[in-house]
Amino acid sequence: QVQLVESGGGLVQAGGSLRLSCAASGSIFSINHMGWYRQAPGKQRELVAVITDGGSTNYADSVKGRFTISRDNAKNTVHLQMNSLKPEDTAVYYCNCNAVVGPVDRNSWGKGTLVTVSS
Repeated sequence: QVQLVESGGGLVQAGGSLRLSCAASGSIFSINHMGWYRQAPGKQRELVAVITDGGSTNYADSVKGRFTISRDNAKNTVHLQMNSLKPEDTAVYYCNCNAVVGPVDRNSWGKGTLVTVSS
């Protein structure tokens, strides 16, 4: 099993910054990719950013140039630096991890951390 623990959410004014972190633990042989998704009230969960084991990244168009995803492979952690936050960034942010656990790839989710951006 893989456990994901997120931290760093909170309330911030528009234009401010927050840094989210997610630590993966458990019977992990290796991690393929880690990322962040978000779900705003009344909307579907959407991809925010993802980073592969090789360091390649992909971002939602809505966050390009404002958010930066990074990864510490030695600590099985992923971070999301969020700058120039907008009220429309308000959502629950979920960490996602695709890891090799035993003989299979396992996709896991964190419980989520709330980010609220006030105007």
